Amino acid sequence: MVTFNHFNFNVLDMERSLKFYADALDLHPVREKNASDGSFRLVYLGDGKTGFTLELTCLRDRKEPYDLGEVEFHLAFMAEDYDAIHQKHKEMGIICFENEAMGIYFIEDPDGYWIEIIPYREA
Repeated sequence: MVTFNHFNFNVLDMERSLKFYADALDLHPVREKNASDGSFRLVYLGDGKTGFTLELTCLRDRKEPYDLGEVEFHLAFMAEDYDAIHQKHKEMGIICFENEAMGIYFIEDPDGYWIEIIPYREA
């Protein structure tokens, strides 16, 4: 048997990304790893409810933005108070796509990754 552990986004500015994820999604560091030579920094963000984490990787020598292709991949979050978080994201100006018919929307992080927000639904 296998279980989910984490998902990775490579970022250019760790501090900017940490602020974004704290402000937009209330995600906070749960562990960190720094290369002994300073070549990379990994910060794992958690939601405080599940064991799943988002790993942010920052490479010291990387200066150019990552090529995300057509952004055909994404991470998804369920929101217990969908209307409140939707309003918050709207005020932050980070909603990049909305599908009202499906009742979902996407926000975009500082590095161009799309994150889907869906209302909480019982399984």
